[in-house]
Amino acid sequence: MKIGVHSQDVLSPQGSHGTVQAESVPSALEQGPLLGTGTAPSHHGELLQGVFEDGGRLRRGLVTLPCPLFASNATVRLDRWETELTVTPSWKTKALKAARTTLEELGMGAYGGELELRGDVAVGRGLGSSTSDVTAAILAVLDAVGRRLPPERIARIAVAAEAATDPLIYADRMLLFAHREGAVIEDFHRPVPPLGVLGFSVTDKEIDTLALPPARYNAWEIECFRALRGLLRRAVAHADHAELGRISTASARINQRFLPVPRFDRLLEIAEESGALGVQVAHSGTVAALLFAPHGPRVEERTALAARRLAELRITDHWRYTAGSDSHVPFAHQS
Repeated sequence: MKIGVHSQDVLSPQGSHGTVQAESVPSALEQGPLLGTGTAPSHHGELLQGVFEDGGRLRRGLVTLPCPLFASNATVRLDRWETELTVTPSWKTKALKAARTTLEELGMGAYGGELELRGDVAVGRGLGSSTSDVTAAILAVLDAVGRRLPPERIARIAVAAEAATDPLIYADRMLLFAHREGAVIEDFHRPVPPLGVLGFSVTDKEIDTLALPPARYNAWEIECFRALRGLLRRAVAHADHAELGRISTASARINQRFLPVPRFDRLLEIAEESGALGVQVAHSGTVAALLFAPHGPRVEERTALAARRLAELRITDHWRYTAGSDSHVPFAHQS
């Protein structure tokens, strides 16, 4: 049961214009803990990442590839009479900071309690594990107090907690997102067109995303991003799977100068041999994928061929799902 807040400490759900107004809560409901849960999915790296002109300046931005296979789940117990908020596991400090910041946003900074995180998002792979934790923690706090915040405010809280964040709070909406600002550069006003994803990891090493220096793109690359943004806008509007594959491959090629994928040229060859749309990578992780039109001719046969070719590179741990939808199927590893 969700009870126990002072009238000056809470905010009502956002109104029709995205505003948040004070709401009076009877003082009789000031006893007992507040309980809440939150869940946030992972993503699978980026379809496009670079710098983009916006309002006369360049902003770092990305377009994430959704992934429903993995998720982070948060539970929180809040108590007005406890002085400290703790987290389990104790090393999930970014999620703890996000929960505390959310409470402060709601005028409930004095609340303590316990935050617990569980999930199956691999760390250091480019799947957005920290953003999944942070987003789940924020949603759990909001659930506990029965309140909502607009996505842009949640994104800003996430950036404050982890310096850079992915737009998981926007679900499957296709966005060009300023990940170091928590702001939308461009909203394409459509979900991600369904894409068949054959995912894998190119190395067993973990990568500390925030330890990577920001890429310093040259003038030619910046012009490429300008063109790719325009192509992406058109591809999303027309659900052009082939164009999305080309855009993803182009972005992955540019990223080779900053975080090279081993045997990248061979991955491009496998994409061509199997009739894939293109190659997709996590621009600050170890995850990569071959993309397919999910309902294309002989897609099962072509995906199986790609898996066999990957196995020849000793990449035998694959997963398969459809991005842009809730459906996915397990993939039997083949040699």
